[in-house]
Amino acid sequence: MRTLISTAFISLDGVVEAPGGEPGYRNAGWTFKDVEFLPEAFDLKGREQKEATAMLMGRVSYEAFSPVWPDMADFADYAAMPKYVVSTTLTEGDLVENWGETTILRSLDEVAALKAAEGGPIIVHGSASLNRALSDAGLIDRYHLLVFPLLLGAGKRLFSSTDKDTQKLRLVEHEAYANGLQKQVFDVVR
Repeated sequence: MRTLISTAFISLDGVVEAPGGEPGYRNAGWTFKDVEFLPEAFDLKGREQKEATAMLMGRVSYEAFSPVWPDMADFADYAAMPKYVVSTTLTEGDLVENWGETTILRSLDEVAALKAAEGGPIIVHGSASLNRALSDAGLIDRYHLLVFPLLLGAGKRLFSSTDKDTQKLRLVEHEAYANGLQKQVFDVVR
């Protein structure tokens, strides 16, 4: 069984929307304009690229990342990695050609089948709606969170408000940085 890892930039109040400046959100770009940049606080992001063997995202995140990430040196390790996009509306014609193998999955059942197959860790980038659905379905095994010392108020949240049984997490790695960022890595306890 493969490990499904959700990775996110998240505000202290749980917002994950538009951390890099995606249009349409009043606080867009909050990760780099509101907190001093310290390279060591982002070491986890480089490690993720080395450890992951596949990337999973929802349609909205795919449409945001696919025009930009293929040509960015910071994301070079993701270029050759298989990518999976969960969408009921995306078509093969919507996929970019310069970002390696990309497969469209139509349901969480297909994600569960991918996870059950042989292979290494799968990393989930962005994809707030997908993350909530994956969590509610019990498919996420680990969270890699970079928690920013910001309260953003409104915005897409990483965790759903679904009424469900308690889901216990075990803190397996953490660090606090001089700029107020916190790295929190949690395994989901089954």
